[in-house]
Amino acid sequence: MKAIEAIELKEYTLERLLTQVAAWRTKGKKVAFTNGCFDILHEGHIASLSAAAKEADYLIVGLNSDASVKQLKGDTRPINNEQSRAIILKNLAVVDAVVIFNEQTPLELIKAILPDVIVKGGDYTTDQIVGAKEVMAAGGRVVINPIVEGFSTTGTIQQIKAHFS
Repeated sequence: MKAIEAIELKEYTLERLLTQVAAWRTKGKKVAFTNGCFDILHEGHIASLSAAAKEADYLIVGLNSDASVKQLKGDTRPINNEQSRAIILKNLAVVDAVVIFNEQTPLELIKAILPDVIVKGGDYTTDQIVGAKEVMAAGGRVVINPIVEGFSTTGTIQQIKAHFS
């Protein structure tokens, strides 16, 4: 299989993802999950995704749909549509699967997958992380990676606006 074909296969529906996760687990592999909007990919995203990938054999990224991003961030977001954001994530070597979700949080997705580890970047506490309770109840764990200071999509948008105003 050519690399480009393998990249295309990294985008999953929930049904296909559950089949793939079962296959990985049959081989004794561990699954990590992280999520986000990933609207304008920056160094902070790459650091967080790379750290998340180190936590298990496979990394699944839950990607907020366009509608979900609008609900969370407002009418001016996302800057890049969900397919553009998914293409970028699928092309990262550290990402094994991308699944787009429409809800404001990935709770239903997490409950369906029940990853071995949830990884979030930021200054969260475990009780603030969506799905943490369910994953820990199933024997999984939660990892919180530190934020890379100076990098945010909102900050990048503000810098672009300032540059052109």
